[in-house]
Amino acid sequence: MQMSEKRGVSLCSLFLFLCTVCSMAFVAGCGGSSSKPLPISISVSPQAAAIGTSQTMQFTAATNDSTGVTWTASAGTIDSSGSYTAPAGPQSSTATVTATSKADPTKSSSATVNVVSPGQVTATANVQVAQYTVSPAASGNVSVQFGLDTNYGLTTWMQPLPTGGGAVSLFVAGMKGNTLYHIRGVVAFADGSQYMDQDQTFTTGAIPAAQTPTITATTTPGMTPQSGVELLDLISFTSSSVLSGVVTDLNGNVLWAYDPGTSVPAGSTIEPIKLLPNGHFLIVFTIGVGGVATSSVVQEVDLTGTIVWQMTSRQLNHALAAAPTTCTECNVTIEGMHHDVAILPNGHLVVLADTTQVISGTTVTGDVLIDLDASHNPVWAWNEFNHLDINRRPYMYPDWTHTNAVIYSEDDGNLIVSIRHQNWLVKMKYENGTGDGSIVWHLGYQGDFALLNADSTPDGNTADWFYAQHGPSFVSTNTTGKFSLTLFDNGNDRVFPSGVTCGTTGEPPCLYSTVPILDLDEAAKTATLTFHPTAPTLSFFGGNSAVLKNGNVEYCESAGGPGTAGDIYEVTQDSSAQTVWHMLITGQFAYRGQRIPSFYPGVQW
Repeated sequence: MQMSEKRGVSLCSLFLFLCTVCSMAFVAGCGGSSSKPLPISISVSPQAAAIGTSQTMQFTAATNDSTGVTWTASAGTIDSSGSYTAPAGPQSSTATVTATSKADPTKSSSATVNVVSPGQVTATANVQVAQYTVSPAASGNVSVQFGLDTNYGLTTWMQPLPTGGGAVSLFVAGMKGNTLYHIRGVVAFADGSQYMDQDQTFTTGAIPAAQTPTITATTTPGMTPQSGVELLDLISFTSSSVLSGVVTDLNGNVLWAYDPGTSVPAGSTIEPIKLLPNGHFLIVFTIGVGGVATSSVVQEVDLTGTIVWQMTSRQLNHALAAAPTTCTECNVTIEGMHHDVAILPNGHLVVLADTTQVISGTTVTGDVLIDLDASHNPVWAWNEFNHLDINRRPYMYPDWTHTNAVIYSEDDGNLIVSIRHQNWLVKMKYENGTGDGSIVWHLGYQGDFALLNADSTPDGNTADWFYAQHGPSFVSTNTTGKFSLTLFDNGNDRVFPSGVTCGTTGEPPCLYSTVPILDLDEAAKTATLTFHPTAPTLSFFGGNSAVLKNGNVEYCESAGGPGTAGDIYEVTQDSSAQTVWHMLITGQFAYRGQRIPSFYPGVQW
């Protein structure tokens, strides 16, 4: 009896202990169904979106609220499943879509919707250029896709919207004449969302046949030319009706042309045309005889052909007369601007112009480089009469220098000029407008460099230098120290080694053109030929050469081909110099041909 009572007490104590443990576990939420609920969370997806007016899109809400969410929109409508419909109307807007917890209305999440009214495509003054305009209500960037079908394939560059949104217009260029194109705008908003506009169509017009250059282009089977478009600077000495500033595709189709109308004197020729960083073209129209300018007009035009600004040689003379005294060589009177313009990174333009002096009773023509600031005021000048030896007269004196190109050396801020009638490239101290103009070196026959890798002759083969050259350009990414250049060597007054009678049996012809690439060492004063093919025909004037992105070499023979014609070649950069692509312009000469990536700086087609 006693033992039984004790055992009962022990069992009771054990029962009480277990109850206490279970009670504590229950309070602590150890597996109990009455644990403290988690806070409600909501996340709306996508967080940012862009659609057109009246369009519909789906939003979703991730939440732990088992009772669901309530959808609302600040503009437009949204149903209980999150299907949002943007407001109709011609105006773009910004809407907010919100999902709110039904169980706890203080908990919600929102997304931004950029609602865009469709863009408009309209014609411009250029029959091959359209204008696309769109007016989103938030910050971002706009570009345009276009092509022969809804695969599009080509794109413009991207242009910024005004801060907070507003209208932006882009010119769409690069379309063949008399052709239907599909066009679609793309808006990339600052919040990461993107709007793809609806497809629209635009049919281009055509340049009148009497104004259209005669161009054919062929690609060698099995070879691929560098992509892009061809910017042509054409010259006609017999007909002023055929257009001269032209861009074509690689099949020779004209994609763009500029008709200056009466804005320039009749008989003007283009020397040169260049694409500016803002997508406009800079064109120098020259009136002259034998390449010597007597008057000129420089114009900046947009893709529609609208003149943004222009300056005549007379206006430049007025500006030179008013130039600050710090421009010590601005005390000059020019005849006309001609041949080339260097476009500098700071927005300055370095133009070439000719000027004259009477030397021993003879009127001699030389050249001056003039640095125009961003407002087109002269701030620096370099007069060749002050820096070159007037007694050096290798070719065509009294057209003494006939400078035809200027390129900017970004690494040291200096300028290199091609002085055709001196058979030289000359580098001078421009130093970004602070230099004294002193000559750093002369490159060419009788200059400061030794020519290496030329044909072996007792005289080092003087014929392998360039003569009466045109159109140099940098090959290497660096532009000083050890770097590379190419140019078009016309060869008009080529000097042959002693003992060589050109044109005789077993000797080279007297007249031929070449396309050299030279590796320069400024410290050692050596110029090494690394590429030196002979051009198919002599080009007695004009031309240029450049190494393309794919490594091939493109060069222009201004007066190549049969009769009045110009040839442009893309060739491999090896000993075979195999033709990859060839363009023939008949009825006009081609002062320059240049492969550019597209009409839009920074965009490669």
